[in-house]
Amino acid sequence: MAELVYQQVIKDLKKRIFANEFSDMRLPDERSLAESYQVSRSSIKRALAKMANDGIIFKKRGSGTFINPLYLKNESVFNYEAASNLGVTDNFQMDGKKPTTKVLSFEVILPSKELQRDLFLNEEDFVYKIVRLRSFGATPFMIETGYIPIKIMPQLSRKDIENSIFKYLEDQYKQSVTKSFMSVFAEPSTENDRELLGLQVNEPTGIMEGIFFLDNGTPFEFSHMRLHYKYLKFNTFVSVH
Repeated sequence: MAELVYQQVIKDLKKRIFANEFSDMRLPDERSLAESYQVSRSSIKRALAKMANDGIIFKKRGSGTFINPLYLKNESVFNYEAASNLGVTDNFQMDGKKPTTKVLSFEVILPSKELQRDLFLNEEDFVYKIVRLRSFGATPFMIETGYIPIKIMPQLSRKDIENSIFKYLEDQYKQSVTKSFMSVFAEPSTENDRELLGLQVNEPTGIMEGIFFLDNGTPFEFSHMRLHYKYLKFNTFVSVH
């Protein structure tokens, strides 16, 4: 899916913000931004409105548009692009860099009772069990275990899962993942967490767990992600009325 103009503006402005290009914490006015990006004022307005809703910037009446210092201070490594058909872990980035993927295991299994319930499967509906390790450079930060019904993608190979599975789904099957229900919590780290993520015995593991749905409402994947706790940071913006 091609990026819309305002999304390209947002991506570039975020990059410039975290590169400390706006040392006075103030963005140029809409007219100047429209001229510099060679886009319409309406595209700039839409980009700034989205960034304001996300808590990245705020507008001060009569003074201009400013960068939210708390957002800058607490930048999340999770930057979800709503217009892209990418999985959660594909939307992680640090210092503008995307994580690398190492496939730890790839097998076909029968679904447990819980998976049958979560993915609306029969007991004979086989699923792929995919375990991948995500790293920034030489630093692992997430163990991702996903379960996908074979009947949705019968030709999936080990090579395919070295990259974005959601992108593969779109390219090969012309289907998109459009919704998810996610839970975020923490629990004591396991021996496997400590080995793969470099955690100490007394350090916790962050958990992201959820179900992803296709655009037709079909449950596509149950995903369980175990993060090094220092990467379990997400920002949100709340309007108080």
